[in-house]
Amino acid sequence: MKGILGKKIGMTQVFTKTGKLIPVTVIEVEPNVVTQIKTKETDGYEAIQLGTQTVREKISNKPKMGHTKKANTEPKRFLREIRGVNVSDYTLGQVLDASVFKEGEIVDVTGTSKGKGYQGVIKRWNQTRGPMGHGSQYHRGVGSMGTLLPMHVLKGKKLPGHMGNQTRTVQNLEVVSVDLENNVILIKGNVPGPKKSLVIIRTAVKKGEKVNPQEELMIYEEEVETTEEAPETVDTNEATEETTEETTDEAKEESSQEVTE
Repeated sequence: MKGILGKKIGMTQVFTKTGKLIPVTVIEVEPNVVTQIKTKETDGYEAIQLGTQTVREKISNKPKMGHTKKANTEPKRFLREIRGVNVSDYTLGQVLDASVFKEGEIVDVTGTSKGKGYQGVIKRWNQTRGPMGHGSQYHRGVGSMGTLLPMHVLKGKKLPGHMGNQTRTVQNLEVVSVDLENNVILIKGNVPGPKKSLVIIRTAVKKGEKVNPQEELMIYEEEVETTEEAPETVDTNEATEETTEETTDEAKEESSQEVTE
């Protein structure tokens, strides 16, 4: 088991050299710092705590700054635990990057879904509306509240309420590419959460040992236009003037020699 914290940038698509289109989610992975190592002797379980996105000390507080100073790092905006890891492989203050995962690995991605506010049963639970005629008098209601005998609404009844803004995990996603130059991981499919939201990438619980073979992706490079220096053009008028001046000077010298003779 291994994991890392990242920031969802958005979705795009990549192409393989065989012409296959793959929709991917772009996750930016800033340097993660191991801010705490928990063991069974001290905490009762094994886990590592990762911190990402450095913040100014002005908007932090003394407990947070004291906690991160133990790892010899600056205050972080997000601190999350990754359980089930081999704590002996990590040291306090260690910096992790996108190279934690490789192409073809299967991962689980956890994030907070988009908040949609207070919604009715049609949008929240995909229920069907009533007839829209004027005589219906029932259009977008919640429907029956249950039988008469209990004299109260049964637990679990699908009613209007707060929709979204919940922690969700999408399992068995595939790592398509790892770009160490731009600190980016491309994951096949969609992950929960809006853009610029925090996501946690972990080794898949069900298929963590599986590694899929990867096809080579198309790489598009910008062409750099090279301007060749044009050869210098010689002005013909100036050249003819110089030659005529040289000939006149030579003629004057010959005439002067004949006179002296």
